[in-house]
Amino acid sequence: MSSKQSSLDELCVNTIRTLSIDAVQAAESGHPGMPMGMADAAYVLWTKFLKHDPSNPDWYNRDRFVLSAGHGSMLLYSLLHLTGYHLSLEELKNFRQWGSLTPGHPEYGLTPGVETTTGPLGQGFATGVGMAMAEKHLSAKFNTDNHQLTDHYTYGIVSDGDLMEGISQEAASLAGHLKLGKLIYLYDDNEISIDGSTDLAFTENVEKRFDAAQWHTIKVDGHDRQEVEQAIEKAQAETERPSLILCRTHIGFGSPNKQDSADSHGAPLGEEEVRKTKENLNWDPDAKFHIPDDALTHFRRAIEKGAEASEEWQDIFEQFREKNPHKAEAFTKAINRELPTDFEDILPTFEPDVKGMATRASSGKVLQSLTQKVPQMIGGSADLTGSNKTWIDDAGIFSASDYSGHNIHFGVREHAMGAALNGMALHKGVIPYGGTFLIFSDYCRPAIRIAALSHIPSVFVFTHDSIGLGEDGPTHQPIEHLASLRAMPNVLVLRPADANEVAWSWKAALNYKKGPSLIVLTRQNVPTFERKKENAAQNTTKGAYILSDSDKQQPDAILMGSGSEVYRAMEAKEKLAAKNVDARVVSMPSWELFREQDQAYQQKVLPKDVLARVSIEAAATQGWKEWVGTEGMTIGVDRFGASAPYEDIFREYGITSDRMAEETLKLLG
Repeated sequence: MSSKQSSLDELCVNTIRTLSIDAVQAAESGHPGMPMGMADAAYVLWTKFLKHDPSNPDWYNRDRFVLSAGHGSMLLYSLLHLTGYHLSLEELKNFRQWGSLTPGHPEYGLTPGVETTTGPLGQGFATGVGMAMAEKHLSAKFNTDNHQLTDHYTYGIVSDGDLMEGISQEAASLAGHLKLGKLIYLYDDNEISIDGSTDLAFTENVEKRFDAAQWHTIKVDGHDRQEVEQAIEKAQAETERPSLILCRTHIGFGSPNKQDSADSHGAPLGEEEVRKTKENLNWDPDAKFHIPDDALTHFRRAIEKGAEASEEWQDIFEQFREKNPHKAEAFTKAINRELPTDFEDILPTFEPDVKGMATRASSGKVLQSLTQKVPQMIGGSADLTGSNKTWIDDAGIFSASDYSGHNIHFGVREHAMGAALNGMALHKGVIPYGGTFLIFSDYCRPAIRIAALSHIPSVFVFTHDSIGLGEDGPTHQPIEHLASLRAMPNVLVLRPADANEVAWSWKAALNYKKGPSLIVLTRQNVPTFERKKENAAQNTTKGAYILSDSDKQQPDAILMGSGSEVYRAMEAKEKLAAKNVDARVVSMPSWELFREQDQAYQQKVLPKDVLARVSIEAAATQGWKEWVGTEGMTIGVDRFGASAPYEDIFREYGITSDRMAEETLKLLG
């Protein structure tokens, strides 16, 4: 390398460092140490390897970059501005301020070029694994020898904190097993965390750990740009294993008094230390947010390179479309997440049946019908495929030997599964879903929250939804889960009452774009209700509807519930009729969808003048007062479950039609 090029590289790297330093100092909060330490490695990646188009951030075949160490967000913001994304210098100056595009941690959908929301450590690591999985699947489905429509890498920067979090082990194990060779992570091995030196709590051999997980590992000096470049080249050449490049770095690089110190991790350097650091980096200590012309010119070459790459890909696609028109149409529909409009013809219809079936079973049947018309669907279960009914017949297994398969074996890795679903959805081209028991939504919760925050349309299938799972006992019986998940903004919770509601719940889930959808299903059988035009299962998509109405113009009482308890409300209606009480039964599969309906519809279903209202749900009663009102009664489970046949538990806990009828009579006086 010429001395001139070396000098320019140094100028560019220090531009990244000083922008990060100045932004954190201006905000009087933030994390300067990581951007200062990883500037060399990030510079090499972004200027020599990363395939991206700043003028078209959503170009499909771009390389994905995940800053899993999201606290170092100024590293990413600096790179985005310098390489020409629509992120102005003023936005960098407004780091962490109200209304800026530069929040404390990167947020997908807010800042151009940010591929995923990061900050909760380990989430980015596992989300990137999902992106790499989607890349493998789509390349296997659509690429031809002459036309590589999907051909990109997933890169990331991960930290000590990411690797300490358990989710990283789950995701690394899955990635190694699947031989995701186009997944390349740079590990910021600076040996410092918030509490101090990492050897306070983290002394494992990271290299051997990833070797054991079937990763390709390389150790480099993270400040030796040539070593980093050679390591990335070796990682690209390794096609059978994902790669971890262990970059030994110095946190707060260049700071005379805070380099290699936890003091530079999560706080500004301070005005005096900023001056000393800039002097140490041969920078004008009085210059703030300074970008040398030579550095900017060099970084902005990314615009021309990116445009050339995206135009070249467009030419490849046009050639592909000319030779494979039907396949090209399918590809376009996949990446645009186009869904059918004729769900009435696609979804199965289930005949009335007193015995019925478990809603997890009907969900499995619905899935078979859906996937015939929505081929983008891909998913599986956290080692509970038979229980969750998430298997797609005749669709193959997604594996290292056949990435075109649609059935994914996630293993007992709920944390990683949730984040991987998000990564696949963010990648686009697939509609991912994942299944486990509702109780283990706790393990998926961080990923569900990221999906909700970022408007990621991941689909979760949660079975064994209540004390109805019986003998496995309280450790497996969810109580508070529905209430807590309903409390999360942008999450669509669907708890269907019978097989036909299940079918339309799937339709609602696939069409929901504000965030993740959670389809909550029973282990035990529930009846399949008789349907007429006035109580058609299509009403499920409205969130709540009249399943069985009163004969009067206005009912004496309203009985409401969700899921497996709706048929108990139907039984209670019959018991009340014997006592000359004419009740309405309202099925409420989704509070969120019902809230979206206009007031006229809400008033039609739940007229305000009817104060005698009783809800029933085999879960915590929290939240039901919104629907029964202050004078209504809620029947539920506000204690942990028990191990016994489920019929016994329902009886002992008072989740019965008899009790519902009794409480209704009390309200009526």
